[in-house]
Amino acid sequence: MYTDRWAAGRALGGVLGHLRAADPLVLGLPRGGVPVAAAVRAEIGGDLDVLLVRKLGVPWQPELAMGAIGEDDVRVLNHDIMRHTGVTPEQIADIEVLERAELERRRQVLRAGQPIALEDRTVVIVDDGMATGATVAAGCAIARLHAPRRVVVAVPVSSIEALHRIQAVADEVVCPLVPRNLGGVGGAYRDFHQLTDAEVVALLRPTTVRDPDE
Repeated sequence: MYTDRWAAGRALGGVLGHLRAADPLVLGLPRGGVPVAAAVRAEIGGDLDVLLVRKLGVPWQPELAMGAIGEDDVRVLNHDIMRHTGVTPEQIADIEVLERAELERRRQVLRAGQPIALEDRTVVIVDDGMATGATVAAGCAIARLHAPRRVVVAVPVSSIEALHRIQAVADEVVCPLVPRNLGGVGGAYRDFHQLTDAEVVALLRPTTVRDPDE
C-alpha cells in the first residue's frame, strides 16, 4: 500500500531510472495522475505536462469505465464493458456530451499556453492506477498522433486485465504492483483524496507567483 500519490510516484520513478538519459516527457492524466507524474519527473528528470482525458463511466456505476475520450478528438470504447452492462448508444452519447464539456473546462484551467511537443520524444504516460485501462488507452492514442519516439506507460498499480490491454498499445509498460484481484485503485493508497484544480495547477506550474493578499 502506498502512503499517497507522491510516495507512489517516487517508488515508480525508482524503477524508471533507465529513462533518465532519454530526457523524457512525463505526462500526467488529471487529476490523480499529476502528483504521481510530478514525483516521477523529480526522480528521472525531463519535462512535465498533462495529457487531457476523461473517463466515460457507466451511468449507474460511474467508476466503471465503458470508454474514454481525450484531446485531439480521441475516443476509445471498452466493448466488453458495454456488452456486459447493456449500456445503449444513446446513454454513451449523453455521457460523452457531459465529459467533453468537462474536458474543455480542464483544458482552460490546467493548460498554460501550448502543450509541450511530443514529436520525437520518449513520452511517459502516468496515472495513479489502472482498473480497466480505458483512460490510459485514450492517452496512448493521443500520444501516437504526435509521432513520439516511444510511448511508455507507468502506473503504481493495475489490474491484470488493464495491464494486458495497455501492453498492446504502448512500447513499454511499467507497474510495480499488480494484485490478483484489484477491488479499486484507491485500495492501494492510504490517502486517495480527490484532488482540486488548484492542487494540480500548483504541481504543473510550481514557479507561479501568487499574490499574498489572495
